[in-house]
Amino acid sequence: MTGCLLIESVSYIDTEMKILGQIAFLLMLGGMWCQNPNAKVSGKSSKRTGGTSAEDVAQSAPVVDLTVGSTGGSGSARGSGGTRGSAGAGTTGNTRGTAGATGRASGGGSSGRGNGGAAGSEGVGATGSTKVTAGAGGSEGSRSTGSTRGSGGTAEAGARSAGQQTDDMRLQFLKNTQVTCNDGTAAGFYLKEFRGSRRWLIFLEGGWCCYSKETCDSRFQNIPRLMSSSGWPQTKRGTGILSSQVEENPHWHNANIVFIPYCSSDVWSGTGPTSAAPSRPQQGREREGEREKNENTTEYTFMGSLIIREVIKDLVPKGIKQAKVVMLSGTSAGGTGVLLNIERVASQLEQLGAEAQVRGLVDSGWFIESKQQRPDNCPETVSCSPEDAIKIGLRLWNGVVPDRCQQLYKKGEEWQCFFGHKLFSTLTSPLFVVQWLFDEEQLRVENIYIGGQSLSEEQWQYIQNLGVELKNSLRDVTAVFAPSCLSHTVLTRSNWITVQVKGTSLPRALHCWDRSLEATRNNRTPAKGCPFHLVDTCQWPQCNPTCPALVDQATQQELTLLQMLMAMGLDPQKLGLDPQGVEDSLDSMVSNGG
Repeated sequence: MTGCLLIESVSYIDTEMKILGQIAFLLMLGGMWCQNPNAKVSGKSSKRTGGTSAEDVAQSAPVVDLTVGSTGGSGSARGSGGTRGSAGAGTTGNTRGTAGATGRASGGGSSGRGNGGAAGSEGVGATGSTKVTAGAGGSEGSRSTGSTRGSGGTAEAGARSAGQQTDDMRLQFLKNTQVTCNDGTAAGFYLKEFRGSRRWLIFLEGGWCCYSKETCDSRFQNIPRLMSSSGWPQTKRGTGILSSQVEENPHWHNANIVFIPYCSSDVWSGTGPTSAAPSRPQQGREREGEREKNENTTEYTFMGSLIIREVIKDLVPKGIKQAKVVMLSGTSAGGTGVLLNIERVASQLEQLGAEAQVRGLVDSGWFIESKQQRPDNCPETVSCSPEDAIKIGLRLWNGVVPDRCQQLYKKGEEWQCFFGHKLFSTLTSPLFVVQWLFDEEQLRVENIYIGGQSLSEEQWQYIQNLGVELKNSLRDVTAVFAPSCLSHTVLTRSNWITVQVKGTSLPRALHCWDRSLEATRNNRTPAKGCPFHLVDTCQWPQCNPTCPALVDQATQQELTLLQMLMAMGLDPQKLGLDPQGVEDSLDSMVSNGG
């Protein structure tokens, strides 16, 4: 009897162990299923793998709907739905794209192959994929996948889960919804944080301006992204000084990068609507000015200066108050925006309790007044000179200039503060000026288009005089990089490191300037042999052998300066340019370090 009971007990225990074993096997299968990256799941992952979580990103960077009704559901394991690009801007950022469109992201002289036909913005592309499959040719309106093969809700989370560092800047709209783009859509900025860094680089995009109903309507029709945020991509990939790659950006790759898109059309000077009506009776010329102002009223808002102010406010929770250095930088109109706003930014950060040194970096925003004779009170068309455009625009934008510069000029003459050589002496913040001595945009103001049409001897003489005038205007600038080249903007080009003046590259010159400023702040003597006042001494365009190549607009072929001049109907020898002498001079510059 006892033996039977023992046998039954053993049998019972054996049966229990089998059941437990089966349960354990099922649990193991369940665990494997949960880890399968191809399993369909819903919702956002709550797992944090360091840095900003997917949930944090989703909250801080609202989705940009590039075209109405084109954005698919987000958070799925196979992807967040295709987002259809608008006006050449597509969102990317996937770590492993599926059936993605292959596009060109271009701007500022650089291009990169990416997923979704993302539009470049003065060298700032919007691509972010590391592997693209089944690509179709990308173009305006091409679909981008924007997917992550995993359970995370964003491409950034997918990249982190794979142990990769994302290089994308992510879109964040301003918390103050009253400060907007021209069309009333939300203004914002792109941010890429570098954890632990106390250096901040804030970049203002360029793109000239509009100054009347006619010019603004034309701008909105042809370049809507410069007046509205409705087509902005969700992410941007920085290039040049905005790059996170040490090879491309040796000294600023590990800074917190902020890119502020230009959507105010006011050279970053606007402060909102102008007053609706005069507060007292007007007479004579004053009345004419008021009538012109009322006729020039548009439905657009101009808040460029306010946008910068609100971006600084929104960066406080991100740690900008603990910054050691804040570099306000920009290209073209963005460069002029640096000149107009650097003192205001320095004052704002000081009021917030920050101890950062605010510095300015101006690329191709140091303009000279036009020499062309134009009728007074130019009509409100695109034919206005820059001075007239600024004069008219200041009233429309309710534009502001730095206080110390404004005190130098009587009322109505504030437009002169938009020109660096007149404003520079009033600034107290350190400033570095990057300026091509033969800036293409400066030449276009005079209706001179290199490579696009015939060129007269008088125009050639103007080109040479421009180089001399720009050199003279930069004489008192402490930190400057001015190559004798025909070009416009350089900071956001992927190949910005290749241009040299007297054997020194632009990134190297900026590093020398940085070291000098740090030494001065710490009461040390700046190191010798590290130059940052670099102006080419040769006299004609493209005499620097490291200049960007000239391109014939008709054939898209690269040409030397002599070939370009001959193609435009000029005899180089009559202009005093001996072909053999030019070649010998270039060889000499190369052998002597540029």
